[in-house]
Amino acid sequence: MLLFADSPPLHDMVKGVSWLLGKWRSEEGKGYYPTIQSFTYGEEVEFTHVGQPNLQFSFYSWRAADKNPLHRELGFVRVKPNSNQVALIIAANIGVCEVEEGTYTDNHMQLESHTVGGLTFRKPPAVKKVRRTFTRNGDKLVQVLDMETENTPMTEHLRITYTKI
Repeated sequence: MLLFADSPPLHDMVKGVSWLLGKWRSEEGKGYYPTIQSFTYGEEVEFTHVGQPNLQFSFYSWRAADKNPLHRELGFVRVKPNSNQVALIIAANIGVCEVEEGTYTDNHMQLESHTVGGLTFRKPPAVKKVRRTFTRNGDKLVQVLDMETENTPMTEHLRITYTKI
């Protein structure tokens, strides 16, 4: 990891999504889907930058009941120049890679995947599409994730409210 003695200045291109920056945590996420048993999970999310025209992010989740790790996602936030269009480029430890695109305002971002790729030997059913929203209200950040698989239409899957730490 590249470390700086002083933080580099935030690139102008990502100032519109700078409300995401920081470390966020929750122990009270809710997961549900028609094909699984509902569960509670914790997650820590961090959005950082190194002065380039993107933000970096990491999502680390765990099962609330026993603290066993769940999914990991790493990636980048990119903004289309001179617009409110935004993209997430995501790699997950479950063998799925996504490109999600959408729009943002000063405290809200809504995205939908246009590309979902995966390992040929990933666990079925295959994810076909993802919709994701982030909304910030003060020191709270809410994420809602809807998912469509080859067996299930678009349905809310995850909902979590993080607190900035």
